[in-house]
Amino acid sequence: MSQDETAVWSILVCVGQQASRPAARGLKNFEPHSRMKTDFKIQANKGGFSLVELTIVVVILGVLAMMGVPRYKEVVERAKAADAFTYLAQIEGAQERHNARAGQYAKRMNELDITISNPTHFRIGKFTSYNWQTQWELKLTRQGASSGFGAYSVTWNQDGFQRYRSSIHTDLLPVP
Repeated sequence: MSQDETAVWSILVCVGQQASRPAARGLKNFEPHSRMKTDFKIQANKGGFSLVELTIVVVILGVLAMMGVPRYKEVVERAKAADAFTYLAQIEGAQERHNARAGQYAKRMNELDITISNPTHFRIGKFTSYNWQTQWELKLTRQGASSGFGAYSVTWNQDGFQRYRSSIHTDLLPVP
């Protein structure tokens, strides 16, 4: 037992002895409910939180959540955008290898020497070009909810990420 528990137990034992021997202690007008008052005081002194303390804690947690949730959503969406950038960078490498072998860029995905899984949160467009020997372009469009950023697109070509042809928000770019 801890010291606090021992002290409370000792008080309860003393109170119990006084209640059982009122005449021996010189208590002629002993009232049985006086023991209840003593027990109530002992319980009232136990540790706990007041309503004001709990309210303050709830307000602090609310403020932290108010600041943290939007930041968390942005970080999650940035990770999804990074998935698209990684996918497109791998496609670019495969297109360069195909161009080195065949003398032109691939017109379809199955012509590439790469096996990668499609990005989960994006719809993949088709390769486009006006001259397959010198250039190509591929656009990924975000599908589903995007945590307040809307349906954005990421466009890539033989030179890499094309900012002016993409609608992705600057906060979501993996590299500014």
